[in-house]
Amino acid sequence: MPRLQMPRRLVAVLASSLLVVSSLALAAPDDAAVKILEDYLEFVDYGGATIFPEQIPAADWKRFTVIDARDKAQFDKEHIAGAVNIEWRRVLAERKQIPKDKPVLLYCNTGTLSAQAGFALRVAGYENVRILQGGYAEWKAKGGFEANARAAGQSPRH
Repeated sequence: MPRLQMPRRLVAVLASSLLVVSSLALAAPDDAAVKILEDYLEFVDYGGATIFPEQIPAADWKRFTVIDARDKAQFDKEHIAGAVNIEWRRVLAERKQIPKDKPVLLYCNTGTLSAQAGFALRVAGYENVRILQGGYAEWKAKGGFEANARAAGQSPRH
């Protein structure tokens, strides 16, 4: 019988979701917290606030507060220019550094951990948070700041 193969990204997202759900299940349920999550899930947009690199024109990057949600070693090795480093599991603890009055863009390596951080921030009232779909790897592969121009068939700026 042939084995069913699932894409790695789907496996990672499912595993992350199971971790979140199981940690909630292990903790004593707090009806107020469950209600907040329920209300959030009722009204969140379908894409979960994701945005693709090619959707952001080069000139628009300066509008965002860009947060690299990877660990410090990965951030120090390479990151999107202008990004600040707040590890994904620290976004709530350090939320005072995150503005509510301008767009915030979170990314990690592939989008999985930044999606968790974005979910936490959105539940905490941050409606201005977007997740960079595919993370740093996809951003870089699609041309970085020039991903939008490349997708539109335009030559990069110099």
